[in-house]
Amino acid sequence: MMQRRHFIASVGAGMALSPVAGWSQDAYPARPVKLIVPFPPGGPTDIMGRTAAKAMADALGQSFVVENRAGAGGNIGTDAVAKAAPDGYTIGLSAISSLAIAPYMYDKLPFQVEKDFAPISLVGTTPCVVVVHPSAPFNDLKGLVAYAKANPGKLGYATSGIGTSNHLAAELLQSVAGIQLTNIPYKGSSQIVPDLLSGTVIMSMESSLATTLQHIRSGKLKALAVSSPARSTALPDVPTIAESGYPGFAVETWFGLVAPAATPPAIVQKLHDAWAKGAKTAEAKTAFDNISGNLRVTTPQEFGAFIKAENARWGALIRKLDIKAD
Repeated sequence: MMQRRHFIASVGAGMALSPVAGWSQDAYPARPVKLIVPFPPGGPTDIMGRTAAKAMADALGQSFVVENRAGAGGNIGTDAVAKAAPDGYTIGLSAISSLAIAPYMYDKLPFQVEKDFAPISLVGTTPCVVVVHPSAPFNDLKGLVAYAKANPGKLGYATSGIGTSNHLAAELLQSVAGIQLTNIPYKGSSQIVPDLLSGTVIMSMESSLATTLQHIRSGKLKALAVSSPARSTALPDVPTIAESGYPGFAVETWFGLVAPAATPPAIVQKLHDAWAKGAKTAEAKTAFDNISGNLRVTTPQEFGAFIKAENARWGALIRKLDIKAD
């Protein structure tokens, strides 16, 4: 069942809602804006979505309602954005999984990235992190690879879904290291943590540090390596995968705001400007620092070009490794 949660980011003091019909683009937004997050509450997409919602609500003086629609690696919620009316009152905080990976993982996808969305802005990036339970019989990436080679297919790793960036990061790691692991897909990062803490699953390729950082710092979990080109400022002692014997390895999860295609450019620009303003606040910076995220702002045109380039990159890798969703 799809998980949904409604959250009021903020409401301008003393403001009355305008009628549903009869507003102009100049008056936008005249009523609350729905922001769909395609993963469960608590994970990095949700945190970035709520941060963006609060920032844009404050900038525009109107409430933003966050709705979580989880499932299919983010594709269910992303499709809901594609199918929404292009009036600026339903937008989404989608990610690399749906906007650059899914088109090559699935034979049939209910949306077309280039045709069904109006890019607003890139919002942030996070590194993928190899995280294990303390009972794991290895303490670094070299040990993990040795164990996996001795036990092909026996080591399972949790991800936030088929076709997500952490799933692809793990697939790439298997390819360059010459090992075989078994993916255990969940609906989102926040749902992995209880099983990881209990040892039900001993390894996870996390899409960020949003749900695991506190447990790594307390010693309840171990971080073996990060997938980003540089080390995480939150865990400076944890090496990158590139440093651990695989030069050039670099995978980052990215997140961005999109609206349905045919949303008026003036409205897209207003949403972009609101995020650009909100991204400068200390509140937004703190929220991103807490998940070791890199806060980003791009123009709609720059984000569109970025999505196109990422499609080319991941499409080539998926075809090379012949990866398909089950």
